[in-house]
Amino acid sequence: MENSTENQSFVKYVILLSMNPGRSFNEELIRSHVAYLRELQSMGKLVMCGPFVDVPGGMVIIEAADLEEAKALAERDPFVKSGTENYELRAWEISCEANNHLGMG
Repeated sequence: MENSTENQSFVKYVILLSMNPGRSFNEELIRSHVAYLRELQSMGKLVMCGPFVDVPGGMVIIEAADLEEAKALAERDPFVKSGTENYELRAWEISCEANNHLGMG
C-alpha cells in the first residue's frame, strides 16, 4: 500500500468559483485575476482553469502541499478578495493508469 506522500502526487485541489449576488466584474478586476493565475502558473501551482459556459462562475485546479495551502491560495484570488465571487474548495484524488485507478484497475 502506498503512503500518503506517494498518494499526494495524485491529489489536486479544485477551487469552484461562484458569483456573489449583486456583484459584477470590471476590466481591472478581471486583469488582476488573470495576473494571479499567471502567478500561480509561474509557481508551478496551476494545473488548469477557466470559466463555466453554462452557469456563472469557474474552476481553478491547483497543486498544493495540503488543504491549508490550497485555502490560502484560493483566498488570495482577486475575485475572492474583492467579494465578487465565493469559493468552494475540494481535494480531488485523480484516478489514472499511473496509480492503477486508485489500486482497483
